[in-house]
Amino acid sequence: MSGAPTVTQDAAPALEAFVARAAGQGAALAETGLPTRRVEAWRYTPLRSIADTAWQKAMPLPTETATALLDRLVLPETGARVVYGNGQLLDALSALPEAVRQASENVSPLKGLFSAMLNTALGERGLDIRVPAGTDAGLLTLVSLSDGQDVSTHLQHRIVLEDGASLTLYDVSAGEGRYIANPRFDIVVGKGATLRHVKVQRESLTGTHLAIVSADVAEKGEYDSFTLNQGSSLARHEAVVTLGAPHAMAHVNGVQIVDGQRLNDLTSMIHHAAPDGSSRQTVKTVLSEAGQGVFQGKILVDRVAQKTDGYQMNQALLLSEKAQINSKPELEIYADDVKCSHGATVGALDDEQLFYLRSRGIAEADARDMLVRAFLIDALDLVSDEGLRDLLLRSMTS
Repeated sequence: MSGAPTVTQDAAPALEAFVARAAGQGAALAETGLPTRRVEAWRYTPLRSIADTAWQKAMPLPTETATALLDRLVLPETGARVVYGNGQLLDALSALPEAVRQASENVSPLKGLFSAMLNTALGERGLDIRVPAGTDAGLLTLVSLSDGQDVSTHLQHRIVLEDGASLTLYDVSAGEGRYIANPRFDIVVGKGATLRHVKVQRESLTGTHLAIVSADVAEKGEYDSFTLNQGSSLARHEAVVTLGAPHAMAHVNGVQIVDGQRLNDLTSMIHHAAPDGSSRQTVKTVLSEAGQGVFQGKILVDRVAQKTDGYQMNQALLLSEKAQINSKPELEIYADDVKCSHGATVGALDDEQLFYLRSRGIAEADARDMLVRAFLIDALDLVSDEGLRDLLLRSMTS
């Protein structure tokens, strides 16, 4: 194809396939390539496992297959639901809340971030909604299903909340087979608006999940998110949140449960670009067998962002000597009147607590489960909606 981007002869099959599919949109991919450990942001999450596969566009997902996959998931019984299968809307299984309308706004650029670049090059139309000012749109369940071998999907979602609006989004990703799911969310939270975004990542254990969320929050607006990472062979959830007006708020919390030889990564960058903003981030990771967890969290405070209140904590529980956690909390502060803190802890189950429970007649496996749940409960309690919190607990044990 004339004018199509070219890749070097030693490029990985994955990159060649992505660039070919993207045609004229693949120039940035061809230039930067797949990130390696030499790229600081991907130091702990190498993409070697996807490099040697020529990933193709997924075929449409039959409604019967989608229904069978849905039946395996723990989902809300109330509220509206929108279902995507292999990157396409499944109309027969979907219905939007009556209060929302089409957003019809352009996706904002996220320069230099690989997951966003890949999604931009190969993007498929996803959720595109606007909640009118002062409207509570209630609960919307978004389900993204994948099924196939050596295929990839790249849904682009756009959610705009006008001033004073609110929406609760229960976001579930799951599937069967070997695939890449590369969703992107571009979110705008208006003045005094609130978006509660609860995500469950339950991809196939041979799947890859590369998600990125960009959220811009206006004055007195709130982006309240929680991510449960518990699937896929390799998963990375990346959140980029900008608090661009006074008294804006963000919560970017999560739990990661990693076993086998899987790797789950939760990366965030919270940008305080205005005064009197607040952000909270608590991420807890439980690792067993040879599981690997990654937490990279950065709080950036501009000089103008006086009286910022930022908090960040990452805690990991290792249940095996082979398990591994890489934690990198980071503060970059240019203002002089702030209250910011961060920290990280790593530990194992308390032998005395385990002995105490066993001495009371509790089986060892049950005792370990009780202690793990006790470790996670502080993070789960940050989900304000009791019904969704119950769904998360059920999803963790199903």
